[in-house]
Amino acid sequence: MKMDYFVVGTNDMAAAVAFYTGLFEGAGVSCVRPSDRMTYWLGEDFAFAAAIPFDEQPATGGNGTMIGFNVGSADEVRRFHERALALGGRCEGVPDQRGPRFSAYARDPDGNKLCFAG
Repeated sequence: MKMDYFVVGTNDMAAAVAFYTGLFEGAGVSCVRPSDRMTYWLGEDFAFAAAIPFDEQPATGGNGTMIGFNVGSADEVRRFHERALALGGRCEGVPDQRGPRFSAYARDPDGNKLCFAG
């Protein structure tokens, strides 16, 4: 089985686009905006989106929900974590060895929790 895509909710599409476009800079993905309520970042075997919820209720970060990005190495973990914080995210766990993986955690401006692992 393979994950097809992942979508996070946002209350501010412009802020989400700025955050994720900056975060994914240099990662070989393209930003695609098919509508005002959804933006995708697409690459080979990669599909991620930010969306204003269809039900028109406020987007919230799910308690216990986390998105994991395999960024390939400890150096990339550090780089993605630093970039997330520079783009307005907040730290949820500094880059460090955790069990068998080197990882770091951040929240995006809407409170969605992200993990960068290498």
